[in-house]
Amino acid sequence: MKPATLKITAHTRIGWIGTGVMGQSMCGHLLAQGYALTVYSRSPAKTHALQSAGAVWADSPEAVAANSDVVFSMVGLPQDVREIYWGQNGVFCAQAQPKAIVDMTTSAPNLALELAHDATAKGIHAIDAPVSGGDVGARKATLSIMLGGEKSAIDALMPLFRLMGDTLIYQGPAGSGQHTKMANQIVVAGSMIGVCESVLYAHQAGLSVDVMLQSIRHGAAACWALDHLAPRILQRDFEPGFLVEHFVKDMGIALDEAKRRQLVLPGLTLVHQLYQAVQAQGHGRSGTQALILALEQLADTPI
Repeated sequence: MKPATLKITAHTRIGWIGTGVMGQSMCGHLLAQGYALTVYSRSPAKTHALQSAGAVWADSPEAVAANSDVVFSMVGLPQDVREIYWGQNGVFCAQAQPKAIVDMTTSAPNLALELAHDATAKGIHAIDAPVSGGDVGARKATLSIMLGGEKSAIDALMPLFRLMGDTLIYQGPAGSGQHTKMANQIVVAGSMIGVCESVLYAHQAGLSVDVMLQSIRHGAAACWALDHLAPRILQRDFEPGFLVEHFVKDMGIALDEAKRRQLVLPGLTLVHQLYQAVQAQGHGRSGTQALILALEQLADTPI
């Protein structure tokens, strides 16, 4: 079944599934623009602020779908995506289906293809739109959104994407957004180990790490992690902008995709192993800057 032409107006009803560290802010930007919004989360308390601002609670993804023209999802794991769309009381169970679904979870490219296939069969536009920018980008609506799927549908949804991000780039057909996010996470992995090892080295060399960072953050070493996460490391602030356990999941997806293509990624393999060590230390729910903890243990020297 060919999906109908999509058009966003002030009366478009929006559904949102998943209001975690990033989803809550992203959803809030849409709500602040006056869109009628229905929300669902496995942790209802995480929707209380949104409900206070005017969002309507739904008790299942199916109920969200039944009351929405466009459904966004931002959950943790690929199995969560599968559950909210295909599971009992999932989106695809609704008698009244939305016109479009937008999965912003970082998930497997093959799952994005499966989602697009089954959605199209039901006459629904399906977009994979993972993001980068962490909790800061979500709050400030400065996310990079990597868009895969039918371009005409993505163009129609642009007024909504612009409320959440400022780098909105079409990557190609279904699954392309997720492949782009895997490429992004490979760079992030390399950046994170570089930042953490730099901080550890500077400390061991007797430098003022703050002063060192002032010097290198504007040169060739400049990167997002250096600006936003190195200060958190020095403050011993391991609150999540992005969870370790989710980053381990992302790197695992990227390594699986690389293996399918007989592509060896030794740098990513190493960082994946180090983050698994962080997780084994009990810091799976900490932010990705907690990588420093595994490196400190290896060096037997805390900062």
